[in-house]
Amino acid sequence: MTSPEPEARQFDALTTLRAAGHHVDLLSERQRQVFAELSEPEVELLISIKTRLDAVAGEVEGHDLKLV
Repeated sequence: MTSPEPEARQFDALTTLRAAGHHVDLLSERQRQVFAELSEPEVELLISIKTRLDAVAGEVEGHDLKLV
């Protein structure tokens, strides 16, 4: 007798994005649906990009350009 297969973990893109600091709740319902349908590798890419942008945000946002 074989043991039953454990249930496959259902990937929740929106929960994963929220946990990474993406403000998906500010999006429209249709936009959230698009994000909800992303695959795990797609979500990982978005999180990676956000992490890299956040890392340089202080450098980028700290520069103030004043035109005379």
